Amino acid sequence: MPLSWNEIRGRARAFAKEWADESREVAEAKSFWDEFFAVFGLSRRRVATFERRVVKQGGQPGRIDLLWKGMLLVEHKSRGKDLTRAYKQAIDYFPGLRERELPRHILVSDFARFRLYDLDADERCEFALIDLHANIHRFAFIAGYQTHKIQAQDPVNIQAAERMGALHDQLRAIGYLGHRLEVYLVRLLFCMFAEDTGIFERQQFQNYIEERTAEDGADLAAKLDELFYVLNQTAAERLSARDEHLNAFPHINGDLFAERLAPAAFNSAMRESLLRCCALDWSRISPAIFGALFQAIMDPTARRNLGAHYTSEENILKVINPLFMDDLRAEFAAARNNAKKLFAFHKKLRALKFLDPACGCGNFLVIAYRELRLLELEILRAAKAGQQSFDVRSLIALDVDQFYGIEIKEFPVQVAQVAMLLIDHQMNMLVSREFGEYFARIPLANSAHILHANALTMDWRHLVQNTELKFIMGNPPFVGKSMQSKQQKEELRACYQHLNNAGIMDYCTAWYCKAVEYIRGTEIKCAFVSTNSITQGEQVAPLWHELNATAKTYIHFAHRSFRWSNEAKNNAIVSCVIISFAAHPAKTKWLFDYATPTAAPQAAEVNTINPYLVEAPDVVVESRRQPICDVTPMVCGSKPVDGGNLLLDADEKKELISREPRAKKWIRPYSMGDEFIHGIARFCLWLKDCPAHELKQMPLVMKRVDAVKKMRQASPKITTQQMAGQSTVFMELRQPASDYLAVPEVSTDRRIYIPIGYLDANHIAGGTLFAVADATRFDFGVITSMMHMAWMRAVAGRLGMGYRYSASIVYNNFPWPKPSTDKQRTNITNAAQKVLDARASFPQATLADLYHPLMMPPRLYKAHKVLDRAVDRAYRAAPFGNEADRAAYLFTLYQQYTAPMLPKEKTRRKRRRI
Repeated sequence: MPLSWNEIRGRARAFAKEWADESREVAEAKSFWDEFFAVFGLSRRRVATFERRVVKQGGQPGRIDLLWKGMLLVEHKSRGKDLTRAYKQAIDYFPGLRERELPRHILVSDFARFRLYDLDADERCEFALIDLHANIHRFAFIAGYQTHKIQAQDPVNIQAAERMGALHDQLRAIGYLGHRLEVYLVRLLFCMFAEDTGIFERQQFQNYIEERTAEDGADLAAKLDELFYVLNQTAAERLSARDEHLNAFPHINGDLFAERLAPAAFNSAMRESLLRCCALDWSRISPAIFGALFQAIMDPTARRNLGAHYTSEENILKVINPLFMDDLRAEFAAARNNAKKLFAFHKKLRALKFLDPACGCGNFLVIAYRELRLLELEILRAAKAGQQSFDVRSLIALDVDQFYGIEIKEFPVQVAQVAMLLIDHQMNMLVSREFGEYFARIPLANSAHILHANALTMDWRHLVQNTELKFIMGNPPFVGKSMQSKQQKEELRACYQHLNNAGIMDYCTAWYCKAVEYIRGTEIKCAFVSTNSITQGEQVAPLWHELNATAKTYIHFAHRSFRWSNEAKNNAIVSCVIISFAAHPAKTKWLFDYATPTAAPQAAEVNTINPYLVEAPDVVVESRRQPICDVTPMVCGSKPVDGGNLLLDADEKKELISREPRAKKWIRPYSMGDEFIHGIARFCLWLKDCPAHELKQMPLVMKRVDAVKKMRQASPKITTQQMAGQSTVFMELRQPASDYLAVPEVSTDRRIYIPIGYLDANHIAGGTLFAVADATRFDFGVITSMMHMAWMRAVAGRLGMGYRYSASIVYNNFPWPKPSTDKQRTNITNAAQKVLDARASFPQATLADLYHPLMMPPRLYKAHKVLDRAVDRAYRAAPFGNEADRAAYLFTLYQQYTAPMLPKEKTRRKRRRI
């Protein structure tokens, strides 16, 4: 057990006084360093050796004054000697050391002065011997205390996962598999963390392997099995004749070592892999992310991109801060100067309970617990102020048993349990350093309640009663409707009790349904991260009908769409939202918006938050067959369902015409949404009006028609089979008879405007291109304006990182403006033409070029801004502040336009032309 800092400081003063006048390097250096280590309660013989022989740079022999493998190299000189030269001499020893022996710190001294180098942090400090007590925290790595800030991006997290991955593969290769392998690795993880953070003595586990096992690894498994057994025993239970090195380990308890595992087996290479793992500084590991990294090592595919498999702390804080930490910090600020209120607040913290029903490796639980412990540290500081005596041990109240989790996979459950123990110990070390008194919960008394179960098929009250819980949080799995397994679809249907079309829902929405059922009649607040698709498109209406069918659900705060990712290379990126909800209204509502998907959020207190995460009326947009306004209908393009036989690229068209010139007459330009945007030349055989006698004269075309027939006959769909007899035509024909406005179904969310434009009637619109026939310049101006873009971004569905436009959701529900004067209509028409003119000035550019998020021509951008202002004024005189302001206004209009109307009003609306 580490000494208290108060004890260490006292010893440092005595050490400095005793050695104040020493100057003889050879005669007294060893005694000096033995006593230096004793300052920290550590026997030098247990961790470090004198006069280690090495081969220096250039092949010359050398001797290291003192080496603590993997931790510290000391170069000692006589009083007054050059410490910079001593440092260079120390660096020269590095080529003679193994990788796992390379030290993190170099310490050079001439008795009177110390100079300490932290090689990982690239930091150096120097001070006199007499000031050792004032700089004693710089040597916390010797004392067994964590000194550095735990950083999610610290490379040691990746290194640790990679080295554990190598050991995992070696054990798996010999047939050590499944549950026993998972538990074995978790135990090794704990032991390596324990020896670097003061639970064990420094390098106690590593020394046990090096000193008590053979280099060939033959006896390592037996020795580890014996160690695991001993760690689960109290001192009284241990055999007195057992190896004293084993009996020196503390009792751990907490069920971590309770299960007896079938013994593994090691060879020399596997023993070296384990020692390479031990060589890392495990006190630098972030439990918040290492669990996810650790889980990734079990999957060789995931391991190739380890950095993608954790959630950044920044994103987790976006959930927990507004959910509970902001309120708790404010409550502490109000109570900190009142001892009675402070005591009551501290007691309240201990009573709080938290649940993550899709906890994975526990990263949300770990960060939440860490933040609460940091708040408790502030409470302890406030309580200590002005007190002479202060027993910090008796005042620490928060513990991991306040946290609950559900996880369907067994290995993450075990990792989450250990991660909570690790963060608890790290926070205990922080308290120890703050108050100068060592505090650790060893043997373990409590643990987090992490249940290995399917959260969607169990009653959460079997884990924790809803009358006890305060907060639910997490990041349920992102699985869209097309990627769900049969079991997941069944679980969704079971959760959606009042919904027939549960098949369209994202898998994560099932957690919303379960949560709303669980929190009914309580004050519990929830916050989930979800794909932003659940706040757009076809899912919104059924989701909120279901939630409100169980109990009235109120949104308390929300983050609008942003990129949910970490900082790692090749990281996983998805556009997400955060929604906090409860079964009771919120006193205040906060909406967090992002100027761009990767920008910092801007928080605003709002009056309402609707299911589209807009400050607007609490309405949902239903799918409609007809527009709510009197405008030209939008139709989906024609779909061939032909196996590709009626479609041609530029080369195929050229070849067909060269071999069969008669076919030229029946070939039309054809575009899906992507070809329309990127100007890709594509064509189709448009045989709708082709007479039979002409078709007979084109055998190559007939061959393609026959292939269409066979493809449709072989289809499992009855409707497709029925169209086999009409194999000359597209299966779904919706081509306008006149020129039309083309709107692509999918467009990247990086563009400001969806590229929209005119096509002539001869140009066939494919199935991912919507068409508005006979569209005027006024129609084009409104559809391509920022008002329509704001509506689209609020209600459209998603496809990957793009928006998925829909006639039935976006266009048919769009509240068109009602120009109050002819001038307003004329202004929109003229501005729309100028947008088209600006495009025409770049004849070689595609729409993708013109609307590139970084390369949009200034002339086109300015023309759009003029158009935006013209359309805005047709809605109202006051300017709109931002996109959210536009969306809010449009939802208000939508509510007005769709409100029940008297028969006369319905008749008038039918005659009104916008």
